Amino acid sequence: MAVVALVLSGCSDAQDRLTVTVDKFAEALSKGNASAAGALTSDPTQASATLAELFASLGTDVQVEVSSVQHEDDEPSTFSLDTMWKFRDGQTEWNYTTTGTAVASSDGWTIEWSPATVAPGLDAGPLSYSTLTPDPAARVLDRTGADLLTQHIVTLVNVSPGADVNALAALLNPLAPGITAESLRQDLDEANGGPITAITLRQDDFGPIEAQLAALSDVTLAPQTRLLATDKTLTSPALSGLADLWQQRTDGASGWAVNAATSAGPRRVGGQDAAPVADIDSTLDIGMLRAGEQALAPLPTPAAIVAIQPSTGELLAVAQNTAADAQGPIALTGLYPPGSTFKTVTVSAALQAGQVTPDTVVACPGTENIEGRQIPNDDNFDLGQVPLHTAFARSCNTTMGRLAVNLPPDALTKAAEQLGLGIDYTAPGMTTVTGTVPVADTAALRVEEGIGQGRVTASPFGMALVAASLARGSVPAPAIVAGEPGKPDRTPEPLAPTVAEQVKTMMRETVTDGTATALQDIPGLLGKTGTAEYIDDTHAHGWFVGIRGDVAFAVFVSDAGSSGLAVAAAGRFLRALP
Repeated sequence: MAVVALVLSGCSDAQDRLTVTVDKFAEALSKGNASAAGALTSDPTQASATLAELFASLGTDVQVEVSSVQHEDDEPSTFSLDTMWKFRDGQTEWNYTTTGTAVASSDGWTIEWSPATVAPGLDAGPLSYSTLTPDPAARVLDRTGADLLTQHIVTLVNVSPGADVNALAALLNPLAPGITAESLRQDLDEANGGPITAITLRQDDFGPIEAQLAALSDVTLAPQTRLLATDKTLTSPALSGLADLWQQRTDGASGWAVNAATSAGPRRVGGQDAAPVADIDSTLDIGMLRAGEQALAPLPTPAAIVAIQPSTGELLAVAQNTAADAQGPIALTGLYPPGSTFKTVTVSAALQAGQVTPDTVVACPGTENIEGRQIPNDDNFDLGQVPLHTAFARSCNTTMGRLAVNLPPDALTKAAEQLGLGIDYTAPGMTTVTGTVPVADTAALRVEEGIGQGRVTASPFGMALVAASLARGSVPAPAIVAGEPGKPDRTPEPLAPTVAEQVKTMMRETVTDGTATALQDIPGLLGKTGTAEYIDDTHAHGWFVGIRGDVAFAVFVSDAGSSGLAVAAAGRFLRALP
């Protein structure tokens, strides 16, 4: 019995030592420690080199667990490893099970080196990871089915300290007038010794100067594939949101592969095929985008146009000029006092409160002190006693300030929400902000908010949505991808249909006999002008919101001094449309 016990004890000890060795091997692999794992094998030099190359290629986000260890007296001892690699920040997992053998020696146990023990296919050649993109790739189309965004080969012109900025600027300035030797020096200084990307060039711009750029020292050229506007003149801020959506959906549908570099060529040893991905049918109209950008091009200060189809809520155009592009997507998220365009909200609130009707005779003095706030009309014009619709069309600040004073504190807030202003929407492919209309707890605040000043703010998108809501009679769910409407953060009370019709009638009078008669040649146009003061009333933004058929829009011109430039831009935009 003593002999048997000794034999059993020896077997148990061998099993334990084998298990310890295999556990150490798995632990070293999990840590990405090639030398530690290799040292446990029968060929430390070759194993360490192979594993180092593997970790360099696939990364070290790997977890290896021992699933079984089998000790045999008369046969090779074996073990199994369960391995999980993670790629793309953990979004992709490669799981597999491999087996290996171990041999006993006077020093303990040694892992018989075989690359296949670590990963399938590693015995055939080095492994590499690659992403498989959907084929065919999704297209981004405008509402007519034309290509809006397509993939292009572009070249990044990267510049390191020591480059001849004078020679580089001479090549790039004709393509980008903002690039000068001085601007390049400044960018390099701000990079604190690091490289900068001076410009990204499309192939038709890059080709003619490729040789000259390549000849410059400390200038490197890096080609990339990017999704860009098919028409390179289009710079709409809405395009970046669609490009981001395309990338998100492409990434979500992408597959992956781990390939072994065999003597016969790459052989896939793991992975998943890419899934089909649908085209993105945007609601934008290329023709309207061009018309919007061309209408704004002459303006020296930041300016934007947003057009929405009231019947569907679909965005038709989002346009900015160069000055606006330098400030970001102001058309969609820039917040400014809306000035007299907000009178669409004020008169809506007053009509719903039963204060007035469109024909109620109201006072329109040139200036009036209302609750301690001196409110003037433009150039102090004085209409005396006139119907409300006339006061609206002629944009009487004094009338609207007096109406707002007599409203409940939350009346303007609620009326604005009924027209979409102050509500935020979550929609695929775009980020927007409509504006803010805080509850006015004091009469003085209501005076200012009633004429679109004070704490009231709106984006061009927000005011276009106001116009679209009036045209439709309710707030449309905005969308930039067909069939994927935005979801509001709250649902306001519906607007009475009669109120919407009354406000639209007043907007028509604004064009025929009011402050927008410069546009009276445009059939059926409804509108409202706006001048919004800021910086201690020494500067003013210009606005125009309008409705023509199934198109509602807002035009914003920063620091315009009056609404005149916005009205003129609206005219250029509308007259360019079919």
